[in-house]
Amino acid sequence: MGTSITALEPGDQTVVDAAYRIGAVTEADAPDLPPYCRRRFEALVRHPMPGLVVHWALARLDGVPAGWLRLELPQLDNTDNAAAELVVHPAYRRRGIGRALHEHGVRLLRDAGRKRVVGEVASALPGGPARDPAGAAFAAAVGACPALAAVRRRLDTTALDRAALDTLLAGARSAATGYRTVRWQQATPEEYVDDVAYLEGRLMTDAPLGDLEWEQERVDADRIRGTERALDLRGSRRYHVAAVDEGSGRLVAWSMLSLGASADWHAWQQITIVDPAHRGHRLGLLTKIENLGHVLAYEPALRAIDTFNAAENGHMIRINEQLGFQPVDASTEWQLAL
Repeated sequence: MGTSITALEPGDQTVVDAAYRIGAVTEADAPDLPPYCRRRFEALVRHPMPGLVVHWALARLDGVPAGWLRLELPQLDNTDNAAAELVVHPAYRRRGIGRALHEHGVRLLRDAGRKRVVGEVASALPGGPARDPAGAAFAAAVGACPALAAVRRRLDTTALDRAALDTLLAGARSAATGYRTVRWQQATPEEYVDDVAYLEGRLMTDAPLGDLEWEQERVDADRIRGTERALDLRGSRRYHVAAVDEGSGRLVAWSMLSLGASADWHAWQQITIVDPAHRGHRLGLLTKIENLGHVLAYEPALRAIDTFNAAENGHMIRINEQLGFQPVDASTEWQLAL
């Protein structure tokens, strides 16, 4: 029968289940991360983020589900670009499944008028845990180029240096005269949603992008609300601390942590961003430390927080290392011109 590729239909539970099992068995690629979350996966299939058209494809080898491809096509900005995730069951690797899915995706993207596609690959750091090098080798073999290098760092919350954190927090508060912090969980309060949209939209301008060709995203309050609804459907629990400029009343810095539905012991440090006009007051450090205390007050089982930093983002790396984050592995965004 050989290899066949068909669209993954969100309404076909049998096919969705098969794709989930393929993703779940790849946990061995990064065993320190939480188990593959079924709720998150099914929401990815059925409830994409606002502003995206998503195509899924399932590959079968001799009739047996063996791998899948997810393509995200932005509709509101970056309309020349796409993002891809390609997963092959370990038992069927190095048998042409990945290549067949890749070729299928390239045809679809070219038909849609896209000019480039980006995908993420994990790799080992010197002295760190082993990671399968096949992903990077595959990306290079299909002609992609490494565009942005990052490192995943982990904070062990059971071994926090509380005295050092208190000292850092006191210094940050002293530097943040004229600002106050606010905190919330889940959806952004209505009075701050426009400011959060502005900061979220700045991310692709302010964050290091290396050689990635990715433009600033168009984010407004409606897009923030749509994203929040999609995250709720994934079972995400989100904790926020932000800094408000007392003079203007505007929210000018923001940090978020999130937990998935499948593990109460693990969180991701998501966005931390400061409006350029308000930098130099340690607002990033202030909001990150206060949010750490915020999440730990509500999530007593939490013991590990992971975050990604671009290798060239020295400022944020220094902040994270001050908090106690330690390198785990590397991540590279590979970009392919179509």
